[in-house]
Amino acid sequence: MHDLRLTLLQAPIFWEQPDRNRKIYAAMLKTYGMPTDLVVLPEMFTTGFTMDPAPHAEPMDGPSMQWMARHAAAHDAAVVGSLIIKEGGNYFNRLIFMRPDGSYETYDKRHRFAMAGEHERYAAGSERLVVDYRGWRICPLICYDLRFPVWSRNRDEFDLLIYVANWPDRRAYDWNTLLRARAIENQCYVVGVNRTGTDANGHTYAGDSCVIDPGWRRTLFDAGDREVVHTLKLSGSHLRKVRKSLPFLADRDDFTLRP
Repeated sequence: MHDLRLTLLQAPIFWEQPDRNRKIYAAMLKTYGMPTDLVVLPEMFTTGFTMDPAPHAEPMDGPSMQWMARHAAAHDAAVVGSLIIKEGGNYFNRLIFMRPDGSYETYDKRHRFAMAGEHERYAAGSERLVVDYRGWRICPLICYDLRFPVWSRNRDEFDLLIYVANWPDRRAYDWNTLLRARAIENQCYVVGVNRTGTDANGHTYAGDSCVIDPGWRRTLFDAGDREVVHTLKLSGSHLRKVRKSLPFLADRDDFTLRP
């Protein structure tokens, strides 16, 4: 298991302006230019967390998918983020894991945020995704999923847990606490990528994108409220050491997830 270079992008999202947001992220990546294996963007990175999906939904061959494929190829890195997809008459808050060769896998958000009416406008996913990529097993989830530890539970299936989010600053304490809890209980690296700025509903976002150590509860990186592109290495040997010295996963409870 080699080290994995991971890049997170934290920035404001311009409300319901996909083309403008794609251009901003492209410029950030171009200016930064550091080699990486995996680029992580926030939830609904093209629009912000809108409850008006119809005008902004894209098909699976739409411009945002093409954008992700181009940049994955250009940077020789997987690009991960969620966007609004229309498929089979339904709208989905769908995470895309786009590989450099143009192949991809998807995860539809399981836990929709009912306080905002997301459950009324977006269909729920029923299957969790674990991606094998460059020697790492990666489980990408979306925002509100963070509050549900059973859905996030590691049954020795993954090494890295990713949450892409639009998480408002008034619940920043929950965000920071729960990310650390997921790292401790699952003995894996945890990455949370959030946005900054203010949306059209007046909700402000403090960012707090971060990378959490798998066992020692250390914060390896915290973006604060800055607009930032940051790359760091996740150590495969350190992960193995943590799991060997503290083999808590071996005593985990067995259970079955149902739709």
